[in-house]
Amino acid sequence: MLPWRRALRAFTAALLMTGALTLTAPTASAAPAAPAASSSGWNDYGCKPSAAHPRPVVLVHGTFGNSIDNWLVLAPYLVRRGYCVYSLDYGQLPGVPFFNGLGPIDKSAEQLDGFVDKVLASTGAAKADLVGHSQGGMMPRYYLKFLGGAQKVNALVGLAPDNHGTTLLGLTRLLPYFPGIEDLLTTNTPGLADQVAGSPFLTKLNQGGDTVPGVRYTVIATKWDEVVTPYRTQFLNGPGVRNVTVQDLCPADLSEHVAIGILDRVAHHEVANALDPAHATPSTCFS
Repeated sequence: MLPWRRALRAFTAALLMTGALTLTAPTASAAPAAPAASSSGWNDYGCKPSAAHPRPVVLVHGTFGNSIDNWLVLAPYLVRRGYCVYSLDYGQLPGVPFFNGLGPIDKSAEQLDGFVDKVLASTGAAKADLVGHSQGGMMPRYYLKFLGGAQKVNALVGLAPDNHGTTLLGLTRLLPYFPGIEDLLTTNTPGLADQVAGSPFLTKLNQGGDTVPGVRYTVIATKWDEVVTPYRTQFLNGPGVRNVTVQDLCPADLSEHVAIGILDRVAHHEVANALDPAHATPSTCFS
């Protein structure tokens, strides 16, 4: 592995562990995770969308992730821009704390369905926008295609989504970012099996086309992705699709699969552009 990629992996892992420690080792007086996020302006069920940003944004974490750690940078970034922002945990396995996105993906999509309904009821909005990382950028497509989500969603933005699957070897490359997770690979983890290229789940998901009418799709990928490879398999085909490679916007961008969702300001600027295309501005290395 190149030295810069080792350094980036170490930095990303440190950030994730800092968030995990905040969540998993509270003191007696510490606030629960959800109120802590709300105090930063996201997961605030009193938020009402503005005329400038009339749709709430629902953030969907990736495999092994959770509703807080995956969004420590992007959620406040969007809140500062005037969005009502929410995030959920999904895909929990019985007896497996902290690490999510491991359950059957069709069941995870049902959890997303219920969460979007909750957000729409809270905000009074007719539709939401979805932003997901990795599995979280792919799983909502099941919700849109099979669970009626297209009637409730305006746009889906995927950061390094495994839309056409990956290999189990690719998924194991996530392990260094999540210490303690290795033992899960010896247990039943349908959320991993569903993501392997050619799985029955992905065959059903992609049969008949990648998209559904009425939803705008944006895929934001990095050519340095070591989990979903080749990275162009992340891209979608169909009307209303925009596929973006961050290195086309900033050749010096070194983000790989995890960092593009958690740390990459170029990618985050593209998320903002996708959510409000009428006011989009060019993304550069200085975004």
